[in-house]
Amino acid sequence: MSISPTTTVGEVARLRPATTRIFERARIDYCCGGGRTLAEACAKAGVDVAALVAELTVAPPDAGNRDWAVAPVPALIAHIVDTHHAFTRSEVDRAQRLATKVARVHGDRFPMLVELAAVVDELALELSSHLAKEEQILFPRILAGAGSGCGVDAPIGVMMGEHDEHGIRLARLASLTDHYTPPAEACGSWRALYDSLASLEADLHQHIHLENNVLFPRALGH
Repeated sequence: MSISPTTTVGEVARLRPATTRIFERARIDYCCGGGRTLAEACAKAGVDVAALVAELTVAPPDAGNRDWAVAPVPALIAHIVDTHHAFTRSEVDRAQRLATKVARVHGDRFPMLVELAAVVDELALELSSHLAKEEQILFPRILAGAGSGCGVDAPIGVMMGEHDEHGIRLARLASLTDHYTPPAEACGSWRALYDSLASLEADLHQHIHLENNVLFPRALGH
């Protein structure tokens, strides 16, 4: 594909999956913000668009990984559920336990840890409901008529709106933790919490990208 400043972030990520690593490093949102052009995304992130386009253009193919843009829709949905939904449930539970512990032990000296634990709890509650709605309502409808768009427009719209809310929560977590950089005095649990949140964010970026930029357009027949 030809990549230019007017190409959307989501299109690049969809057609050349290896580029998501570049977007992560540049802190450019390729999941919820996939509709932005590279120029718009770079302006928001304070990144030189010409340099980014050059790097994206020479990015190697994602050898060894399945191209979900052309995989059968049932296989894509199974991958999302078995890989990303399973990881999210497990890692959110771990992050909640660590956040509660760290806030209890260090929250008096570092009040932001109390807020951090509250945001993690809010995100966990949102994600629990969100994953259930996808598995019980949206995905079965897509599987019943993949590509037709029939009966999925409204639930897809709801899920994409909730993805935006997840993005807001993730941005707040990144802000509170200086992008998951533990201070020198952080204990083992504190460091484990930041590692957990960084892993959760990275996986959610991939997860939401596969839905917003790959699965949903295919389900709508685009």
